[in-house]
Amino acid sequence: MSKQPHVIIIGAGLGGLASAIYCASKGLKVTIFEKNSHAGGKCNLLVNEGFSFDLGPSILLLPDIFRSVYQIAGKRFDDYVSIRPLDIQWRSFFGDGTVIDLYADYKRTSDCLAKYGKTENPRFEAFCRYAIRQYTVLNELYLNRNINSPFDLLKCNGIFKLFTLDLFRTMHGSTKRFFKDKHLIDIFDYFIKYVGSSAYKAPAFMNLLSGAQFSTGLWYVNGGIYNIVRGYLKLIDTLDIDLRLNSEVKQIVTKGRNVSGVVLHTEEQVHADAVISNMEVIPAYKMLLPNDKNAIKNLWRYEPSCSGLVIHLGIDKVYTELAHHNFFFSKDQRKYFHSVFEDYELPEDPTIYVVAPSRSDLSVAPSGYDTIKILPHIPHLIPGKQIDQSEYEAFGGMVIQKLERMGLHDLRKHIVVRDMWTPYDIYNKYYSNAGSIYGVVTDFWKNYAFKAPRQSRMFKNLFFAGGSVNPGGGMPMVTLSGMHAGKMVVQLFNR
Repeated sequence: MSKQPHVIIIGAGLGGLASAIYCASKGLKVTIFEKNSHAGGKCNLLVNEGFSFDLGPSILLLPDIFRSVYQIAGKRFDDYVSIRPLDIQWRSFFGDGTVIDLYADYKRTSDCLAKYGKTENPRFEAFCRYAIRQYTVLNELYLNRNINSPFDLLKCNGIFKLFTLDLFRTMHGSTKRFFKDKHLIDIFDYFIKYVGSSAYKAPAFMNLLSGAQFSTGLWYVNGGIYNIVRGYLKLIDTLDIDLRLNSEVKQIVTKGRNVSGVVLHTEEQVHADAVISNMEVIPAYKMLLPNDKNAIKNLWRYEPSCSGLVIHLGIDKVYTELAHHNFFFSKDQRKYFHSVFEDYELPEDPTIYVVAPSRSDLSVAPSGYDTIKILPHIPHLIPGKQIDQSEYEAFGGMVIQKLERMGLHDLRKHIVVRDMWTPYDIYNKYYSNAGSIYGVVTDFWKNYAFKAPRQSRMFKNLFFAGGSVNPGGGMPMVTLSGMHAGKMVVQLFNR
């Protein structure tokens, strides 16, 4: 490379930060423009009256992916971020009073299930072997490669391993092959929460999600998930990356089949030899690029994932019933999935994710108090199906009442701090497509779990990172997408 190429990255989410670190580590000049006053995108933080809330992701999976970002820069992840494994990974509550724990040692979980229902014990062990195989094969053939479509997979080495995957069923269809007990079917179907989709519509190989958790563990970032971002920011300081906060991009400048830079909201124009957009693909095409309706129309299969009603509570009581990660299940989970992903309506009886991080870290709440995050999945924003603020408030009240019925007695009486985000808040803050949380939905019939390509088909030097492109949503996957996008940019200049 005769001169140092300049790469502009739009958005300082985890994907954008990972791509910036990759490019800068390979000798490129990198500028990141972030519209908000903080880096991290949806990986955000709220501190209110001594209560600390991770606004976005709450679970750390696959820490070796984050380690690889530091390795590219010649650094050690553990010198920047401190993590610890969780012994109890999930605690699941059911309306009939049943409580089931998943442990880091899945053999221990198997022993617990043997006491709960003897006939399910060997099925659980068989399911673990099956789920780990889905993860192992797809980690080799898809996650760690520049794969953007089923055709790319068919061209890769190891094609015969591909056909060891569970390719022709839905996730639920395979879960019920292993389990007869409804509680266990619901638990393992709900691993699809990691990508904000429905177990009745996602391909069966998405059971890789539980396989990844069983085989690599579930982790807590000491001090809160936002320390992942703080670690990246410290690393960025060593790489001469120009991070400009409060700097919104309003246009990507195009010239023929190339992009040549960006225009900021201040009207400042900045030249670039390549652009990586950490803004999702469809919002980027709609808001930043020439309005090509055909280009947007061709992206129809990349429907947004679900959104969520995110409730943060500071309470003056510690509910000892809760583990770090908890799930309060719907009586009819099929109906719940149908409401969110087919009818696009607020569900009458949602499955609710509840995070109580003080089980692992007392620093997140004042002494004697507790920090709780509540997240039921709900539909993304749908034109013509507008849900107003009062309906979200009523739904949030119903969610808290359900938690009270299922064991968190008098929760409303103990609330001292309350914060709530609706899909509108998520859209306005991050420009996520229709307020989605996880990028693109994983759907057997719409996209067979594939997301949009990381390289634009319209512009040769425009790339994307984040949950809307392969390999998809969730902190590890958006980090991988950023690494892959950075690698593609470096290859572009090394041809």
